[in-house]
Amino acid sequence: MKVEIDERSGFCFGVVNAIRKAEQELEKGILYCVGDIVHNDLEIDRLKRKGLKTIEHKEFAGLHRCRVLFRAHGEPPASYEMARENEIEVIDASCPVVLDLQKRIRKAYEETREQGGQIVIYGKRGHAEVVGLVGQTNGEALVVEREADIEPIDFTRPVILFSQTTKSLDGFRAIAVLLKSRGGERVIVHDTICRKVANRIPQLREFARLHDVVIFVSGEKSSNGKQLFEMCREVNPRTYFVQHAGEVKPEMLENAACVGISGATSTPRWIMEEIKHRIELQ
Repeated sequence: MKVEIDERSGFCFGVVNAIRKAEQELEKGILYCVGDIVHNDLEIDRLKRKGLKTIEHKEFAGLHRCRVLFRAHGEPPASYEMARENEIEVIDASCPVVLDLQKRIRKAYEETREQGGQIVIYGKRGHAEVVGLVGQTNGEALVVEREADIEPIDFTRPVILFSQTTKSLDGFRAIAVLLKSRGGERVIVHDTICRKVANRIPQLREFARLHDVVIFVSGEKSSNGKQLFEMCREVNPRTYFVQHAGEVKPEMLENAACVGISGATSTPRWIMEEIKHRIELQ
């Protein structure tokens, strides 16, 4: 049986950068992280053993004079202000792509506010990145993910559309067409989806097509993982979602001459290597 790991799978640059910064800072002592540094429980456990303490925003508000890492998803302005007030040293691991998007949304919000402009973000409501993006508009941006979500938009006023960086390109285009059909020239569309994530979809489809079985590795909390898994399964029905090597069962591999292993942007390479080793031993 041939077993191959998808070379384009695994951590994106933003996650690699955040984990590298966390490991460097942990050598200096206690480090807190607001929210899961990555949506993968095994990687979180690995960093926890090194001393990383994951906290929620309500706990962050109670910290003083310590070091806190902001993960790749980015944070709203209120988090930076709280850090200043509480004398917290911020280790900023926000993804550069996300930081650039935050600046663009803030600029658009300030420039169109007097004309009644409405900032609309295509994304998952409550997602960490989206919370940071909405924060650039003092909480006024509207978050949409499906057709029913656009009802609160006033199409007699300017509408400026952005996207969460990790959303589906096809989904974003469908929302953009829908908004344009309602608001015409009053709707300005900014495609802000990260191409390093979006470009994985055609590559992953080809990878799935070339293998008898695909083991897709992701944490259950990863939106990106769920999206890529479904894309993979559309091409290859023998695609299985697993979180770790222990979930790979012999029946998944029956009559397979070629097995592919792929993963989300939040999936560490070492887990995929463990799964490859387990399959080769069967």
